[in-house]
Order: sequence, then structure tokens, then C-alpha cells
Amino acid sequence: MKICLTSSILALVASSALAQNSLRVAGNFSQNTKHVGIERSFFDALDDRSGVAISMNYNPMDVVGVQATDAFRMLRSGTFDVMSVQIGMASRDDPFFEGIDLIGVATDMETLRDVVAAYREAFDARLQERFNAKVLTLWPFGPQVFFCNAPIESLADLSGLRIRSFTPSMSAMIESFGATPVTLQFSEVYPALQRGVVSCGVTSPTSANTGNWPEVTTHLLPLSVSGSVQGHLINLDAWNRFSEEEQAALSETFAELEDELWSLAFEANGDAQSCSTGGPCEEHKAFSMTLVEISEADQAAIADVAENVVLPIWRDTCNAVNPNCTTIWNETVGAVRGLTIN
Repeated sequence: MKICLTSSILALVASSALAQNSLRVAGNFSQNTKHVGIERSFFDALDDRSGVAISMNYNPMDVVGVQATDAFRMLRSGTFDVMSVQIGMASRDDPFFEGIDLIGVATDMETLRDVVAAYREAFDARLQERFNAKVLTLWPFGPQVFFCNAPIESLADLSGLRIRSFTPSMSAMIESFGATPVTLQFSEVYPALQRGVVSCGVTSPTSANTGNWPEVTTHLLPLSVSGSVQGHLINLDAWNRFSEEEQAALSETFAELEDELWSLAFEANGDAQSCSTGGPCEEHKAFSMTLVEISEADQAAIADVAENVVLPIWRDTCNAVNPNCTTIWNETVGAVRGLTIN
């Protein structure tokens, strides 16, 4: 009888702890099947992987009707405990966060990883201060390139077109090339391309392929302009329900998820691009888009836009809400990239 009672008490305590540590998670867009598959598997096994008594209620953000632009405010209010956040879209609430992935600053994954590491501490401090949330992971979708349903041979051909954008600095870049930016979250882009609402969209080769963009586009310009940095962020009140030991275990486990998503950005996009443009194809869907050759002039144009358009606009916008914005960026990202915002 005593053994049975003890077992019942232990079960009750475990059940109570699990209920206390039940987290509501808004994941990535369901069209990003590779990323959602990784996320879902991770959260389903988080208790076993971390050793922390925890249960998860995971759903892709479009399934629960969440707008990517609202993510920071939803975290602050506790609407969700954990969210997969597209930083550039959410940064409309605070431009400081877009400093981690400004257009033209880091156009390859190795450089971007250095930039993210340099900005991470300042990013997390600002997030805790402004939105009562903290960083669990920061990672990119991969090189952000152009998918168009109009014939293009260079950046000059974007003039007059309507192009999907998802960050303020991307919109500034698009406008500098004489095109019109149209802000759309990922789930809205396929039908917009299909109906001709936009002529081009910017995303990673992996996201485009798994989202079937090559069904509604014809030309791919593989000129990377950024990395589309994403993060898994947690509401601080939810985080503080865990003990220090549990927080350490969860941090270590989320670091494994971050490494897996960085690996996907490094390794999968080449195959996705090849598959989308009629080349050798192993792990993605095969399509027959036209692959546009990148010119030195286009590469120079992106560098020029970054220095003379993107950075000055971001400086003025960010310093207006945080007087230390430029100083922090120069000491972190700027130091890594050899750039200084005056």
C-alpha cells in the first residue's frame, strides 16, 4: 500500500510538472516543408532530448493564423511561449533587430554566421528589454535570391516590376533598382506569383523549391542579397518557469537544433537550385527554370546599394528609436565586416 501511494504521488508530481511546463509553439510556415519537418521532430522529442519534463503544442504559424510581422508582440503578450520568427518581418516593431541581416552586408553563409555571432548578445539583450523574450536559436534560411515569372538577365531588368519583399532594407534595395516592393509573408507568395500580383519573389532556393515557386516562375537570378535570419524565441515568463539546470539543458538542446538548421542552409540550397533549374537533382523537386548568370556589375550593384542606400536608411530609422544603435552595430557587425556607419 505504501509503495502504491508513493508511486501515485510521484506520478502526480510528474504530471503537475509537465502541465506547468507545457509550451505553446508557433512554428515556421507549413509550405517550408523541410524546416517544419525538422522543427516538428525536434519539439516532439524535446523532453527526451533535453531530459526536461516538458510537453509541446506545436503548430506552423499559418495553420494558427499568425502574421509573421506580429511575432515580437505575441511573444511579449504570452500568446505563444515559443515562436519561430522571421526577424526581418518582425523588425518593423523595432529596426534594431534587422541589423543582424541587412541587405548586402553578408551575402554568403560563412560570413553571415560570423555576423550573427557578433550581433547575438546585443540582439538578445534588446529582445529581453523590449519584448520580454530571449533567443533560443538564430539561423538563416540560406542565400536570398530572385525568382521571377518575367524574363530577366540582370538586376537592371527588375525595373518596373513588382517584387515580393519581407524586410525594410530589402524594400529599400528593390526601390533603388526602380522596382516596387510588395510586402508578403511566405504563405502568400505562391498565389501572388501565380496571379501576377508580383513578378518576382526573393527567398532561398530550398524554400522556393519546397514551396513550389518554380511552378509559377521561369527565371532564377542566384545573386544572394542576404540570408533571411530566423530565430526560435521564448517568452521570458515561460523560460523562468524552468530551473537553472533545466534552462542549461534546454539551451544545449536548442543549440543542436540551431546547428542542424545552419547545416541545412549550407548544404541543401545548392541541390535545390540545381533541381529548380533543370540540373542534377537528388533531394528536391525537379523543375526547368532558366538560371541567369551573375555578372560582376550586379555584384557591384548590391555592394553599392548596401553602402549608399541600405545602411544610411537603417541608421536613421534605428537611431530614432535607439540612440546607441549605430554604435552597437559598428562595434559588432561592422567590426566583423570592416564596415562603419557614420
